[in-house]
Amino acid sequence: MAEKRNIFLVGPMGAGKSTIGRQLAQQLNMDFYDSDQEIEKRTGADINWVFDVEGEKGFRNREKKIINELTMKQGIVLATGGGSIITKEARNQLSSRGVVIYLKTTIEKQLMRTNRDKKRPLLKEKGISDTGILQKLANYRNPLYEEIADFTVCTDEQSAKVVSHQIIDLLNRK
Repeated sequence: MAEKRNIFLVGPMGAGKSTIGRQLAQQLNMDFYDSDQEIEKRTGADINWVFDVEGEKGFRNREKKIINELTMKQGIVLATGGGSIITKEARNQLSSRGVVIYLKTTIEKQLMRTNRDKKRPLLKEKGISDTGILQKLANYRNPLYEEIADFTVCTDEQSAKVVSHQIIDLLNRK
């Protein structure tokens, strides 16, 4: 049954990891964690502040520690940050400690979903359009998501509730 395993959601920003993760955890009566929210809780500051003060490298170090800690828990749903899969170490932890679901989405949907969200420090890059940034990230990260995914679910045209039901069906068939 799905309830016995850790479920880790990976994918780009705007794929719906946090929203779907909350829905999934509620449906399965599991604890929900969001790695970005955990970083904010522990630093007492938002992600933008951590990026501004520590840079992406400092943020990624914090993220790596959080991913290691959270993936050691049992019976959780974890929404990871879009870049959490950058290090081989984090990918190994995710793939060996739970079921990895890659929430796939198009750049167009990402743009729609992140349009008003000011908590996206990677979209602040000067001189590059959001589309260009998202395309660059997708080119690098999508193969890493695919590498560790047990399942891939497209989130473009479906509600969080529908996607979470799809994930539960996939887990119950495995």
